[in-house]
Amino acid sequence: MDIKPFRAARPSADIVSEVSTLPYDVFSEEEARAVVEKNPRSFLSVVRPETLFPRGTNPSGCEVYKKAGQVIEENIRNGSYTVDECDSYYIYRQNMKGRTQTGIVACFSVEDYLENRIKKHELTRPDKEIDRMNHIDICNAQTGLVFLTFNEGNAARKAIREGTMGEPVYDFESADYVRQTVWKIDDPGAVKAVTEAFADVDKLYIADGHHRSASAAAVCGKRRSENAKHNGTEEYNYFMAVAFPCEELLVMPYYRVVSDLNGMTGREFLDRLSGSFIIEKKDLVTYEPTCAGEVAMYLDDVWYKLTAREEVVRHDAVGSLDVQMLQDNILGPLLGINDPRTDKRIDFIGGIRGVSELEKRCHEDMRIAFATRHTTIEQLMRVADEGEIMPPKSTWFEPKLQSGLFIHKI
Repeated sequence: MDIKPFRAARPSADIVSEVSTLPYDVFSEEEARAVVEKNPRSFLSVVRPETLFPRGTNPSGCEVYKKAGQVIEENIRNGSYTVDECDSYYIYRQNMKGRTQTGIVACFSVEDYLENRIKKHELTRPDKEIDRMNHIDICNAQTGLVFLTFNEGNAARKAIREGTMGEPVYDFESADYVRQTVWKIDDPGAVKAVTEAFADVDKLYIADGHHRSASAAAVCGKRRSENAKHNGTEEYNYFMAVAFPCEELLVMPYYRVVSDLNGMTGREFLDRLSGSFIIEKKDLVTYEPTCAGEVAMYLDDVWYKLTAREEVVRHDAVGSLDVQMLQDNILGPLLGINDPRTDKRIDFIGGIRGVSELEKRCHEDMRIAFATRHTTIEQLMRVADEGEIMPPKSTWFEPKLQSGLFIHKI
């Protein structure tokens, strides 16, 4: 794998906890505006620059993206951010409720992404890809980490462990109560050892950040075509990411809620459902699946356990996912949701919120809710290895990566 160190623009340690924020796409515009209004140092002013304009401003306007770049440059000029003096790798550790994940922050090759050595498992939405592409291109910087994972590579794991031996440059608790710790590797010998260790890693997997990586690749293609002196060493040929060993990751389920029963009564829906699932009413406050091939359903204030009948069970990489079983046998044929990426009748809820959130939504604005067991990291890698695509919102990773700790200027 072709990785390289870089000179990150970073907030000073005394303000990093104020700058650091959850990723741009976990906030609605109103939520982002509220954060920036309360804390002007929040990195949301960079990744969601529409928060610095009056309400109603087009968030995709060129002047909005330019403002993000201006905020970065102003913070560098006034000393709030500094640009590291030499090319460095960074070790990034997150500790959430006693469990940790520790990875390497580096620049990863767009060529490896295009050649599928950095493997994908999701489709991207054109509007989101264009948004991040314009943000990167006009800001002249990558401002969000792509979340990668790897299975092979004992030398890479060793390099990550050894990178935590010194004093960290950051060590703080973020607003979501996760400990965020960062070490810098800038010794030339240590930098060389990291580069060589990852050269032996044949493939990486995108855990989260398909839009960020696709956008970085699109900007690279644009700049290659515009640069008559392009030679492949330019910073735009790489994108900023963090790679964690796969065994350290926590994958949670992604729940589904639907606004109606596609014209059916509750009784009619249950009758049709019984053709594909054994239905068991659960006399519990809440219910969550405990094994594969099982779906928890909340309908009309009742929890049900749905167990897939043998004839609907599949064993291929995608079909064996419980979220795909739900799509193939309930959401599509019964509820008429054939494209969950675009259908307005369905919404998705991250597993961190718990199944009680499904009840809440059904009492507010939705009619029916579903929970499946989480997709495993092994399933994710199998799908990616076979060149297949998962249903949207198949995985919810915790903890979320913080934005604002690193900026890669291209």
